[in-house]
This record gives sequence, C-alpha cells and structure tokens, in this order.
Amino acid sequence: MELQPLGDRVVVKASDDLESTTPSGLVIPDTAKEKPQIGEIIAVGPGGRNDDGERIAVEVGVGDRVLYSKFAGTEVKLDGDEYLVLAERDILAIVK
Repeated sequence: MELQPLGDRVVVKASDDLESTTPSGLVIPDTAKEKPQIGEIIAVGPGGRNDDGERIAVEVGVGDRVLYSKFAGTEVKLDGDEYLVLAERDILAIVK
C-alpha cells in the first residue's frame, strides 16, 4: 500500500536517531523519549491552489530531510511503519 498526499501535504518518516543514553551513561527508556522532529520526506502532494485555482508547487521534495513543528501533522501506521502526514506550512526547515 502507498500513501499519496493531496494538496500541499507531505508524508514524512520520522528519524529514529535519538540518543538512547545520556552523556553520563543513563539509559533513556522509549516511553521517556521526546518525539523526533526531523524526518525524511517519502511523498509530496501536487501543491496547493491560489485564489485563481492555479497550482502552487511545494518547496520540498522526496528525499529531503526536514525539521517540522513538534505537534504538527497526523500520525499514520501503514504496513508496520509509522509516518506523519504534514501540511507544508508545518515544515520549518530543510536539514542539510
């Protein structure tokens, strides 16, 4: 199964590269970790529309690593993987 976002939405797979131990060696359990805010774009919608009905292209593309708002988007679980569907306005920056 595949997700194809509509309008100015994008599908992001969150990065799991959070540290699981502190610098002093304490192990952080999964339940205490913060949600990641960096992920890779898996799919991009065709773009939103302006007042004249013309498409406005999305500024990010598939494969971009992005930083997004902490409580943004809708979480979706598909084929055992977790994704986040975000509006383009919830993307804060491209991570290089």
